[in-house]
Amino acid sequence: MSEPVMNEASSFEVAQQGRPTGPLVRGWEVIIGFETHAQLSTASKIFSRASTAFGAEPNTQASPVDLALPGTLPVMNRGAVERAIQLGLALGSHIAPRSVFARKNYFYPDLPKGYQISQYEIPVVQGGSVSFYVGEEQKTVRLVRAHLEEDAGKSLHENFVGQSGIDLNRAGTPLLEIVTEPDMRSTAEAVAYARELHKIVTWIGICDGNMQEGSFRCDANVSVRRPGQPLGTRREIKNLNSFKFMQQAIDYEIRWQIDEIDDGRKIQQATVLFDPETGETRAMRTKEDAADYRYFPDPDLPPLAIAADWIERVRAVMPELPRAMAERYVRDHGLSAYDAAQLTQGPAVARYFDEAVAAGAPAKLASNWITGEVSRRLNLHDIAIDQAPVGAIQLARLLARIGDGTISNNAARQVFEALWTGEGTDVDQLIEAKGLKQMSDTGALEAIVDTVLASNQKNIDEYRAGKDKAFNALVGQVMKASQGKANPAQVNALLKARLG
Repeated sequence: MSEPVMNEASSFEVAQQGRPTGPLVRGWEVIIGFETHAQLSTASKIFSRASTAFGAEPNTQASPVDLALPGTLPVMNRGAVERAIQLGLALGSHIAPRSVFARKNYFYPDLPKGYQISQYEIPVVQGGSVSFYVGEEQKTVRLVRAHLEEDAGKSLHENFVGQSGIDLNRAGTPLLEIVTEPDMRSTAEAVAYARELHKIVTWIGICDGNMQEGSFRCDANVSVRRPGQPLGTRREIKNLNSFKFMQQAIDYEIRWQIDEIDDGRKIQQATVLFDPETGETRAMRTKEDAADYRYFPDPDLPPLAIAADWIERVRAVMPELPRAMAERYVRDHGLSAYDAAQLTQGPAVARYFDEAVAAGAPAKLASNWITGEVSRRLNLHDIAIDQAPVGAIQLARLLARIGDGTISNNAARQVFEALWTGEGTDVDQLIEAKGLKQMSDTGALEAIVDTVLASNQKNIDEYRAGKDKAFNALVGQVMKASQGKANPAQVNALLKARLG
């Protein structure tokens, strides 16, 4: 059985006439594809036993194998392969039963061998897709491939006068390069895709996702064209290490390309870097094509064989994936697809929701509070949900008091504030101390309603004439008279009964 032959250029050479058109920028359609390098979470390198720990003294973790010293041979890291299998399962990809390694030849100071061991014609992970939301609209980006390869070293230009340093600690660190089709049509889509992929690789534990340390590096291929025309010439923005810079870089590159074409100049294929200080991209080198790298099979590495039972063993220990979890939330809790997607942005958020529901919180109410008030507070204080001062069980108790009519939503927010700031830890004690209980005496509430109606004949007449705002005004008067303690549902029912 022959394997499908794939190459890294194919994703950007496909005519995209059938893909959806995105929002036009000054009459131009934007085309974006991604190549993402996810550093795998193995303790040792892809072809040697050298450590992958971050932050060691320069050149203390570069073994003879990483440096390709004479007489050394690479040996495949089983853990790296298993992480590739995990990604393929998570993305609905085909996992090749046989894949091969090649030497990608280029010369750069931080590439000690003069070539990089990568995969070219037959990658380990083929196809698949990533789905995500832009606002409340679901988008899907098709994947071409994900292939295993080794990282290069790192050139250091700071703290050196008139020269650069080379740190080879990173050389040989295992990477998965994840390549998309050019399916994205706006900066918002591109950033949302990158966030979703980041969520997936960290969720399944194959990458720590630390963008500042270079564990998750994105390259964006950007071009523009008139709607319906062939793909334009792309420029590749390298090593985007934050979602903020990613947005700024792509936005600038789009504007720059359109300005160049409008001024009568042609776009030259190139690799560019983004400068956060100026907010601009600048050309680093002309962009190579596959032929420039002179790929050929690595003679020191046999083909990588992945048996079906190995894939099934990996599948058996995989965590529940965010997409499957979101579908379960829709099915079991009646949540919308959008709400379920928000709750599965990370394992910690999903655990928080599950704990709150298990403690008795109504699922829809818990979803609203977690994606609303809780999320707002987390963003305000720049903390993760597992650092929140209000735990899932506390939130469940608070929501139970809304559900049984003890307090209103507005009162609940006051209690939540007190819990968050440490004013108290017991929901019921805080409700009592602040006098936030809703009125449960029907007779007392009826008396307030009658008093309000007796002094608001104008609103009564307007309501009976068909003006709904007049009814809302009456509700507001009752709530004011009860000092906010009346149950809004009871107030509505009593007013409607009295007004006939």
